[in-house]
Amino acid sequence: MADSMRIGILGGSFDPPHIGHLWIAEAVRESLELDEIRWIPAAISPLKPDGPVASNDQRRQMLSLAVSGCEGYLVDDRELKRGDVSYTVDTLQGLKMEFPHAEIFLIMGSDSLASIRQWHQPRRLLELVTLVVLQRGADDNIDYNVLAGLASQTQIERIRECRVTMPLIELSSSQLRERVRRGQGIRFRTPRSVEAFINAEKLYLTPQEVTS
Repeated sequence: MADSMRIGILGGSFDPPHIGHLWIAEAVRESLELDEIRWIPAAISPLKPDGPVASNDQRRQMLSLAVSGCEGYLVDDRELKRGDVSYTVDTLQGLKMEFPHAEIFLIMGSDSLASIRQWHQPRRLLELVTLVVLQRGADDNIDYNVLAGLASQTQIERIRECRVTMPLIELSSSQLRERVRRGQGIRFRTPRSVEAFINAEKLYLTPQEVTS
């Protein structure tokens, strides 16, 4: 039954998606026994006003290639269709209307937790979902005190219980873009299908490099 599902939400620019994203998703899916993970590419992130480099359609295609064949992984492009600034709380309210009895988990890093008070309607957001905070690396101490006054003590304890620990992954989309710009390889850093797409679309190159 859809209503009894446990749904994980992983949002971001995915510009491009890489192995670290997939590793995180699988660690959370396995640890919390989720039924599905919805990958939600952001149209315009409020905290990244400069926006993505690749187009919405290119990012959607790369994400579809990255998760192709992975059971329980679903690309959800509602934020791209909605356009404008993507507020996570709006996306979560839409999902809650579709799956009123499902338990929804929002996956984030400890850096995102630290900035939660800057998010749009953080109290409402915490009413809709359980946060899953990634503890990456032995020295990554998570400060849950930032949630004081935004969520009840019971909610905060639930969030603590759902923490997922995993190794520190020294990989980012910006690093991949820079490697492509420099003419360096990205093999084993992103799925082969995504690498092929980036090459075919001549993504992340300067205009001079594209025309040369």
